[in-house]
Amino acid sequence: MSAGVGVDLQNMWIKFGDFVAVREANVNIKGGEFFSFLGPSGCGKTTILRAVSGFLDPSDGKILIGGNDMAGKGPNERPTALIFQNLALFPLMKIWENITFSMEVKGAGKAERQKRADELLEMIALPGQGDKLPSELSGGQKQRVAIARALCAQPDVLLLDEPLSALDLKLRQHMRTELRAIQKQVGITFIYITHDQGEALTMSDSVAVMKAGVIDQIAGGKAIYDDPSTAFVASFVGENNVFRGKVKSISKGYAVIDTNRTGALRARMATAVKDTLKPGDDAMMFIRPEALNISDKKARSDTRIKAVVQHSEFEGQAYNVFLKGSEDKEMKMSLANRGETRLYDAGLPLILDYDADRAVALPAGELASE
Repeated sequence: MSAGVGVDLQNMWIKFGDFVAVREANVNIKGGEFFSFLGPSGCGKTTILRAVSGFLDPSDGKILIGGNDMAGKGPNERPTALIFQNLALFPLMKIWENITFSMEVKGAGKAERQKRADELLEMIALPGQGDKLPSELSGGQKQRVAIARALCAQPDVLLLDEPLSALDLKLRQHMRTELRAIQKQVGITFIYITHDQGEALTMSDSVAVMKAGVIDQIAGGKAIYDDPSTAFVASFVGENNVFRGKVKSISKGYAVIDTNRTGALRARMATAVKDTLKPGDDAMMFIRPEALNISDKKARSDTRIKAVVQHSEFEGQAYNVFLKGSEDKEMKMSLANRGETRLYDAGLPLILDYDADRAVALPAGELASE
């Protein structure tokens, strides 16, 4: 298996008539990296994948694979392999024949193909399954066969278009772990398309979050979650409580925001806006449900929130408490299940607090739910 090579998108635009599907994409994907494009349906992520694979030509800009310009090169001329959502296994071919189809096209003999199939079946933890038909395998097993078939073509870059979307939740979570393990084992570049935040955060070295054809942020999963660059990223990746208001003051990397819920609240300014957010600006503050706690008397006044319980839910690993503050908008607090009951009756007034380092201040912008 060849080592993964880098993929660069340079000022890439993709247009369909007057419609702009991808706008000025600049991405540097390192060789051997697991890179995910994350975003809602219709944001342009699959369009980017089709362009990298050669099924679609950019309207402007360049695609480089291993430093080589891919202009004018079709899918068969590129060092890539693509796995679709529907897997597209040949139903009447045995598993080993499915896996080695690319070798058969190139004229390889049966013995050589069977040997390679056995090696790949061992790698995907399906040894001895080569003589079965696809109909005899489970969904997760079919998924692994599709990966083995793509790897058999010895690509430098493997492209995956929401390959786990048809699996049930537990199998999808299991396959995330297996897919990442396979990628580390073979060492080639994976470019993964998903709308599932858990998939992107769990598996990826880097994540590009997209909105309406534009890449809002590229970073590692932890940075995407803890230090979003825009209101859209903050509201799309994971759950967040949103507080709108105006910046009252700024000091040493923190902003105090006059919010629409409970007065002035303090938050860490996101890294991307430290030099641009100014007093008087319209702003949003984001606090994740797990960052909220029942207040003690030592909490600062500008990190305390008054709220009234609406209802509580037990989720197993956490108690989720839904509350309302000074305006008619719900907040969520998630308390870890440490053995004691954390359910609260509707109508109970509570004072919450949070660590200002775990709240993020950003310029006002479009939310994922809007």
